[in-house]
Amino acid sequence: MAQVKTADHLADPLAYRGLAGFAEDFRAGRVTSLAVTQAYLARIDAWDGKLGAFQHVAHASALATAKAIDALYAAGTYLGPLMGVPVAIKDVFTIHGMPAPKVGSRMQLPQVTGEEEGPFIQALRRAGCVFLGQTKAVELCLGITGVSAPLGTPWNPYDLDHHRVPGGSSAGSGVAAGAGLCAFAIGTDSGGSVRVPAAYNGVVGLKTTAGLWPTQGGFPLDPRVDSIGLLTKSAVDAAIAFHAISSCLNGPAQAQRVPLIELDGLRLGVPENYFFDGLSDQVAQSIVLTQRLLQESGARLKKVNVPEAGEREAYFPVAMPASILATLGADAFNQQKALMDPVVGTRVATGLQTKAYEYLALEEKRQHSIAVVDQRFNAFDAWVSPTTVGPAPLLSDFDDPAIALSHALGMTRNTQPANYLALCAISLPMPQHEAELPIGIQLMGRGKSDATLLAIAVAVENAIGRQAPPSLPACGIAVARDM
Repeated sequence: MAQVKTADHLADPLAYRGLAGFAEDFRAGRVTSLAVTQAYLARIDAWDGKLGAFQHVAHASALATAKAIDALYAAGTYLGPLMGVPVAIKDVFTIHGMPAPKVGSRMQLPQVTGEEEGPFIQALRRAGCVFLGQTKAVELCLGITGVSAPLGTPWNPYDLDHHRVPGGSSAGSGVAAGAGLCAFAIGTDSGGSVRVPAAYNGVVGLKTTAGLWPTQGGFPLDPRVDSIGLLTKSAVDAAIAFHAISSCLNGPAQAQRVPLIELDGLRLGVPENYFFDGLSDQVAQSIVLTQRLLQESGARLKKVNVPEAGEREAYFPVAMPASILATLGADAFNQQKALMDPVVGTRVATGLQTKAYEYLALEEKRQHSIAVVDQRFNAFDAWVSPTTVGPAPLLSDFDDPAIALSHALGMTRNTQPANYLALCAISLPMPQHEAELPIGIQLMGRGKSDATLLAIAVAVENAIGRQAPPSLPACGIAVARDM
């Protein structure tokens, strides 16, 4: 994949050396957290007026934190590879010094995130991360396309002439990571909300196993499937960030270490049902090329049947609206429905008719399928599929409800099964012609095997290459600052 460079004064400082390169330069005194933070804020000032990734830019507090980090290191304290790294965080978490999360909505939301930061945000602080700001989310996280009427739809950076959707619900995080407006971004994933934005914006998107990283302090979509994820420039960066954050959450002794894995001899399952239906020509051609590259590196591709994948079609339309109503309350929802994105509001309203026994039956069936699929992974190291059925569609397509529904189904088809089946999963950019839009390959792993899946992803990335960043001409449109 060709690499595209931009003007030096607005270059992404971590574009080519990543987190490992930054950590090396930081410890050697060749770069400071302040300098890198200033560089990312300059990129945000230059381009986010066009891209609309951020809900809030924490300009003053980011600079203050970066200065404090530099002083701490100068005094002899090193916090690890994320020390001084500027990150963007999906606007669903309570963060001290920043506005209460809007979660993509104009509604008055209940204070379910609490006034105190949750353990995950606190872990980022202990790792030494600098918070650049909060990125836009689809309203209530209930939307895979990234389209959001209340607070605006971020602009996919790979087509500056036509407004293409960014994927959701971690829409802003996907755009911020893809456009190089941060070192990496935090998202949440309940049905594909990290992996789809990653695929559309040319980055790596890790969905951790639900429950692995605590979601307290964040707005819930469906607590049974909610997970926190990373949007990074590479699988290597994802592995570094994963271990560092896990160490801060659980202590170094309890953190999952990402091992070194070679593709040679790995057993990769290729679903023979469901995951390869309805692919665009671009995705179909790229997945064939990707599979060939994996086989040439020694991976053993074996067919696997996943009859449980289709069960997600009955589960999510019931579970997610019901869970949202449990959070909002039926009265508060009905009183504020007129303020909502009409598509999201219509979806949530279906939960008013949900019968408890029907929902419980669906959940019981899901638990049975989780156990069956877990045993099936005894024969595989990971499963491989396209992340989405096609590249990012135009925002104008969503003016037609029928076309919009078709696009949305094509985005969730391959990602929701991993949430439904309690798997971990990751999306990596697939190789394709330079003029084509980014698309993703998805790796799925047994639940709680996140570190192993990351190691496999690093090996796959070495075999298929990385995505070239988008070319962003300076547009000179600034965003609001918190000064």
